[in-house]
Amino acid sequence: MIKRLNPAHMAPPGGHYSHAVIAGHLVFVSGQLPITPSGTRLNQASFEEQARQTLSNVQAALEAAGSSVAQLVQVRVYVTSIDNWPAFNRVYQEWAGESLPARAVVPVPELHYGFSVEVEAVGEVA
Repeated sequence: MIKRLNPAHMAPPGGHYSHAVIAGHLVFVSGQLPITPSGTRLNQASFEEQARQTLSNVQAALEAAGSSVAQLVQVRVYVTSIDNWPAFNRVYQEWAGESLPARAVVPVPELHYGFSVEVEAVGEVA
């Protein structure tokens, strides 16, 4: 059975997709951007603030699915400048704590709305 989630405590998706989809014992979190729950786009914020909001959105989607950061299996990060990699890694390490999922970082030329970071993830649902 497949269950699609768009939690009320997150900004509505900006397109034809769900924030998270549960299939079997896994939750697939769509690419999250630095958009606050009220819908404010943080494209003018510092890279670190964008990263924190993006990871907060990933966490909100995981928790809505009955998962958590500790249950992450894989994380994919898109950054518009590889120069931001050290800053992202610091923010990510604080956020992820002891969780060490598989991870990829993909430099891209640009992201929607001029954002600097986007994160998608896969987690286990207990």
